[in-house]
Amino acid sequence: MLEIVVEEENRRRHIRPSAEELAGLVRRIGGKGDQFLVVQQIPDLPDVYIQVWHETGGDYTLEHRAGSADRHFQTSPDDPETVIAAITGWAHHRPGWDGGGLSWSPLDLGPEPKVPPLTLADDDREALEDRVREALDGGYATRAELAELAEEYLVTGRRRPVSPEQARALADRLWLERVAEQVTWQGETDPERLTRAFTALRAAGITARENFTCCRSCGQSEIRDAGEPDARGYVYFHSQCTDSAAAGQGLMLLYGGFDNSPDTTAAIGHEIVTALEAAGLRTDWNGDTHEAITVTPLDWRRRLIG
Repeated sequence: MLEIVVEEENRRRHIRPSAEELAGLVRRIGGKGDQFLVVQQIPDLPDVYIQVWHETGGDYTLEHRAGSADRHFQTSPDDPETVIAAITGWAHHRPGWDGGGLSWSPLDLGPEPKVPPLTLADDDREALEDRVREALDGGYATRAELAELAEEYLVTGRRRPVSPEQARALADRLWLERVAEQVTWQGETDPERLTRAFTALRAAGITARENFTCCRSCGQSEIRDAGEPDARGYVYFHSQCTDSAAAGQGLMLLYGGFDNSPDTTAAIGHEIVTALEAAGLRTDWNGDTHEAITVTPLDWRRRLIG
């Protein structure tokens, strides 16, 4: 798998695609509504990306940016294989990935606008940064989602004290702090063990979704359509569960069988517990299908994707 996220024109995202999947996406683009891909690294870094645009019958436009406006470059390959090789090399941080006969030209996007400093009372600034850090601790938000949160959090009536540009700057600063922190983490974390267990459950015919919807009511109404049509049952946790886990309170999992049979729900519950324990996690569940499964103790350190 490549440590990248590929986003299509329709906003569909492919997290950690294989090299073959990436190649298929590049070869496919060209038709109306499906003409470009934007690729970021994992974790996402501000203003670091590579992207390709193509219209059927024409050349490709390949761009990459390495952190600032004066490090933004463009080239025009005439075939998808050259594009695939360049993006794959970039994803692997391979020395000389931008060679291979490509002729890059700098793009003049003009000076970067200066972002005015925030003029907030100390308590407002502290509350805002604490809220963004809470979302960062959860580990599922993208940089764009964090910026939106930062912009909207202190809004009251017509008062909007944080501009979109200020919100992005704040979110990116706190994002990079978290990226630097997670570099020190060693080995597999509990959220990664959880993802491993959920992957095994999906392979066994159970719809398993992380950080799914905002609450239990929305989750219960949407979970049937969130997996394969022939899934036997489901397990998920919503964003409020994520917040609790990040706060050190364990993780509550909601589950059930799609046939609404108590026996199926009980069987699904036992499969979930078995999968979690196989991944190295401990659970608190007495077998009562009216009770949620709680994963505890839990050290919630989820590495950012973006």
